[in-house]
Amino acid sequence: MEKTQSKKTVGKNLTEGPVLPLLISFAIPMVLTNVIQQLYSMVDLMVIGQYVGSVGTVAVSTGGELSDLMTPLASGFATAGQIYIAQLVGSRNMEKTKNVVRTLLTLMLIVSLAITVLAVVFSKQFLQILNCPEEAFKEARSYLLVTSIGMPFIFGYNAICAILRGMGESKRPLIFVGVAATINVFLDLLLVCVLKWDAFGTAVATVASQIGACMAAFYFLYKSKEQVGLEMKLSYLRMDGQDLRILFRLGIPQMIRVLCVQFSTLWVKSNVNSYGLVVSATYSVGNKVEKFMNLFIQGLDSAGGAMIGQNLGARKVDRVKEIMRKMLVISLAIGALVAVMFLGVPKLFYSLFTTDQEVIEYGVTYLRIMSVGCIVVAFSGVMKSISTGAGAAMLSLILGIMDGVSRVLVCLFFAYVLLQGAESYFWGAALCQLLPGIIASCYYLSGRWKTKKLLSEEK
Repeated sequence: MEKTQSKKTVGKNLTEGPVLPLLISFAIPMVLTNVIQQLYSMVDLMVIGQYVGSVGTVAVSTGGELSDLMTPLASGFATAGQIYIAQLVGSRNMEKTKNVVRTLLTLMLIVSLAITVLAVVFSKQFLQILNCPEEAFKEARSYLLVTSIGMPFIFGYNAICAILRGMGESKRPLIFVGVAATINVFLDLLLVCVLKWDAFGTAVATVASQIGACMAAFYFLYKSKEQVGLEMKLSYLRMDGQDLRILFRLGIPQMIRVLCVQFSTLWVKSNVNSYGLVVSATYSVGNKVEKFMNLFIQGLDSAGGAMIGQNLGARKVDRVKEIMRKMLVISLAIGALVAVMFLGVPKLFYSLFTTDQEVIEYGVTYLRIMSVGCIVVAFSGVMKSISTGAGAAMLSLILGIMDGVSRVLVCLFFAYVLLQGAESYFWGAALCQLLPGIIASCYYLSGRWKTKKLLSEEK
């Protein structure tokens, strides 16, 4: 046993050592990975906004909604695998870990291929549901069709990174996303700025970057095949019934949670689009800025979730409490800093993506509202990480449903009671996570997570 442990090179033990330094060292690569990933995504909007204009911005934003919908779906199932693997690694059950890795990779491949087919077949109907502006419809459909080809690589990348993070490895995904960023930026400049392929060129660059990241991640996983049990043969692609049930028990609530959030987001997007091109472009750009700034908090929460999973697997309850305290302080500090930036230099953020002065001016209102959302996200994200780390599937489902429902209810309240017009939908995005955060904090204070069975112990 000691010989096996000495050979282990993937990941680190998150159940020993000072919490704060370990949390920071584990979280920083995850934050940087998220930031770089979003940066090269934002390059698409920057290039399109500067070289094509608002029609291109709306085309890429609306056409990319399917990818935005499915990427969190991939992340949802990947998170299920990450938490399961983290608990197994924490309890030192490495043979079971290999079985979960195989089942997760097989499941993600099957799901992603099915989504690709559906995306191609129903692309036109999807854009019609979103009320895509007529002048941007052709470009948006072109973007959607091309990016749908990248679905298997999105799912594959997310699955491999989840496996590594569950095992305590957060640095390698930073390298993988660096490969993707390099490919994306180079091809964006070539295909859009030089060859004038507009939204189609941006889509090609995006898919190429996804393929690059997935291949880099798979190469590392293959190099570590002895530790993760990976085999390069078709018979490897099979699923263990017990592991599959656990992944579905965690993943389906995650999937429903993501779908509730995303469908409520699409509902907001559809309503925002009905106000015209300026409001739609303002929301599109502002949403990108907001997502980018929230990546710092999300990276911290993801790192904390993996740490919580390993420590619950090792039954170190007091250490979990310390992780939560440290996360909350850091997260609120980040949220406050981002809020100050949104209030202080809102036009600077918008001018990076568009030259349309109407959009820039209206963007001031959007980011003023979202400065409130920064604090809400900082609090809610940390509180929800305890349910994620504990594998509390039903609670995760409730939180996800409440996130989507809250978004709609807040929008309707501001639209029909306070008569705020288009800004009602900005407020919905800012406040939608408040109620889920309160519910999650009640779960943490109840202490029920302390005695919850490990996933491998559940029948």
